[in-house]
Amino acid sequence: MTLRIDISGPPAERLRFAASPLAELTAMLHVLAEPGHHPQLAGWAADVWAGLRPELAERLREADFLWRSSQADFLIPARPRPTLAEELDDVDRIDDERYVTAALVTTCGSSRVHFAARSPLADPAARQRALDLAQARGASQEAFAERLLADPAAVRARLRDTLAQCAEAFFDAAWTAIAVRLAADLRLKNDVLKHQGLGAALASVSGAVTLAPDGDRIIVDKLQDKSTAAHGTGVTFIPTVFGHPHLVAVHTPGWQPVVQYPVAEPGPSEPVPLETVTLRLEALAHPVRLRLLRTLARGPHTTRELAHAWELSPPEVSRHLAVLRRAGLLTARRHGRYVRYTLSLPDLTALGTDLLAAVLR
Repeated sequence: MTLRIDISGPPAERLRFAASPLAELTAMLHVLAEPGHHPQLAGWAADVWAGLRPELAERLREADFLWRSSQADFLIPARPRPTLAEELDDVDRIDDERYVTAALVTTCGSSRVHFAARSPLADPAARQRALDLAQARGASQEAFAERLLADPAAVRARLRDTLAQCAEAFFDAAWTAIAVRLAADLRLKNDVLKHQGLGAALASVSGAVTLAPDGDRIIVDKLQDKSTAAHGTGVTFIPTVFGHPHLVAVHTPGWQPVVQYPVAEPGPSEPVPLETVTLRLEALAHPVRLRLLRTLARGPHTTRELAHAWELSPPEVSRHLAVLRRAGLLTARRHGRYVRYTLSLPDLTALGTDLLAAVLR
């Protein structure tokens, strides 16, 4: 499953890299709402919560579904500005229908909800559908949806004020601390784009982002099957220090595609493709292969030794070993007349982490 972004057409500005204060604030708010996704930032999150005024803390809890499981599209700007205030000004310029629909997406659930030509602000049936979906998400989401549909201007003003208060409470200090890392990443990405081209620039973002062989699509390895287009607008890539391990993508029809990617951490942290994770899980789903792995965990074995240990035929063992090798869980090495199979312990050990990373990505 992938997100496919069509970038066919004139090559000018097919890709741009820029830092966004609002997108980074959104990443921070997600960390505060879901610290379990970001164990390396758990201390920071605890310190921020401890220092928040009770009223601001309550406001963040009141609206946290705008950034908890998915981010409202207006919080990830396609045209980043130098300051948070300027980006919030841009959000204020979005018309009520686009703003409300984007907010209802996160209020009603993580999958993109489309109201077709009917606006929930004007059409009673679309309004009721939005409220029913929000109700299923919980009382706070239902209450927020009711307020948003009844008085969009008041809800928008309250949310803007809440985000502005975050600047003084914790964002400004954190933004200053990470500015050098973001600037260094942007210099690197733009240099790669200029001198090595589009494919190399995408590869420098993440192993989960690639250029299709035809050069007209960007492929993002995510646990979804979606497509969007960037005709005439290009795709904006926004680095984040607080977003690891997520790859956030704006792909709703009518919105310019944006990808927010984590700045690389020190050391090897290249993501394992979802296809590889799936292949390994499928390989482990057979009880016979689990038995073979139990024996291989004790040391290298030949096909005949494994067959004898589990009272299986050598051809049957060979078939199971082939599946495990394709999944990258075994290595084979010839010693004279014999081929001995060895368990790839690091890959097996990392499978749980790889699965979680693929789900969170």
